[in-house]
Amino acid sequence: MNYYIKNATLVNEGQTFVASVFVSEGKIEKIVREGQAPEPVEGPVDQVIDATGKYLIPGIIDEHVHFREPGLTHKADIYTESRAAVAGGVTSFMDMPNTNPQTTTQALLQQKFDLAAEKSLANYSFYLGATNDNLAEVVKTDPRKVCGIKLFMGSSTGNMLVDKNETLVRLFRESPCLVAVHCEDEQTIHENTVCSKDLASKGEVILDASIHPFIRTTEACYKSSSKAVDMAEKFGARLHVLHISTQKELSLFRNDIPLAEKRITAETCPHYLWFDAHDYEAKSFAIKCNPAIKSHRDREALLQAIRNGQIDTIGTDHAPHLLEEKMTDDYFTSKSGFPSIQHSLQVMANVLPDDLPLLVQLMCHNPAILYQVDRRGFIREGYHADLALVDMNGDHVISGKEEYSKCGWTPYDGMESHCRVTHTFVNGNLVFENGMFHEENKGERLVFNR
Repeated sequence: MNYYIKNATLVNEGQTFVASVFVSEGKIEKIVREGQAPEPVEGPVDQVIDATGKYLIPGIIDEHVHFREPGLTHKADIYTESRAAVAGGVTSFMDMPNTNPQTTTQALLQQKFDLAAEKSLANYSFYLGATNDNLAEVVKTDPRKVCGIKLFMGSSTGNMLVDKNETLVRLFRESPCLVAVHCEDEQTIHENTVCSKDLASKGEVILDASIHPFIRTTEACYKSSSKAVDMAEKFGARLHVLHISTQKELSLFRNDIPLAEKRITAETCPHYLWFDAHDYEAKSFAIKCNPAIKSHRDREALLQAIRNGQIDTIGTDHAPHLLEEKMTDDYFTSKSGFPSIQHSLQVMANVLPDDLPLLVQLMCHNPAILYQVDRRGFIREGYHADLALVDMNGDHVISGKEEYSKCGWTPYDGMESHCRVTHTFVNGNLVFENGMFHEENKGERLVFNR
């Protein structure tokens, strides 16, 4: 179908202006600013959408999700989580390899692409996971067809930890595309765990959710991320450090050159910008994640870093678990991670209430630039029509009862929001409209200009 979105307030490439957008055959055909005479449009218009008073933004590109398929589909799968994505204005996602089986071979990677082609409402790509012994699979990765290589320099996913120095050297030297890294030092976490258990046995600490940032500490993060940056600089790798959670790590990243010229970049997540350690009392294990949510000072530093360009992208680290897997009586059995993709735009609109252009830069433009995504992430003529129409006066309270993720809950339950996605287009197809899904068209595999 062809669409005419009229009188929208476009937020794109640092500008905010009223315009109408013609969508034809999956692409943005024409952008006509208010006051300009419309140029001829090829083909009929099947539906007119009056967007007066609403904001039209490029579809969000979430470069960091865990959709749990295959193998963990009791809590999430590609279909359910892509529905949650498009309901939140996310039109493209990049999914992590810690599934069951883990995505550590080209054959298993292709199986995930095949699943997404059948099930995903959003566009998609998948990381190949690095291990201590699969370099032969890593070097076969086609950089034009795969978003990147995922490296765990921390213990979040057990046996996907890469801890052999010779393997790390070869990965940073030989990876054919971007290396995205989870950085937490395993030995530091182990020592902190032993110490915490000892103190708990003496009655000196309580092993509740608030202990998390004292086990997965700033030092654990910095020791690992600084090592990753040092190795990337030494071997010329293209490195993207995921979910930065500390003030100290910010010193590792530059803001004095354009993003397209950076070889080392950084991501943070909405929850590190919204929550801090004080929230463990009210939210408990609901906000337990790795790396841990840390201090108010860390949160304030991260807020400044997204404004000054030290942090390049916002990814959700969407990682669903069933509520009963989270809210246990035991710190060590409570799962780390939570769903967030449906509400990332709403949270960031609260974080940046007066700077929608910066929000679009961090969530739409910068992921496209950083990953070199082909013709997405911007509202430009000739680009894929991945678009989200947003009501910034849609006051409501976020509720787990409205959660589309299969796990059926959200840590943002009870948060007041003025932002609501009303329409989402993926490849020119209207897939979400005022709470209803149109599922006849599926997303496409992302392509990268590398």
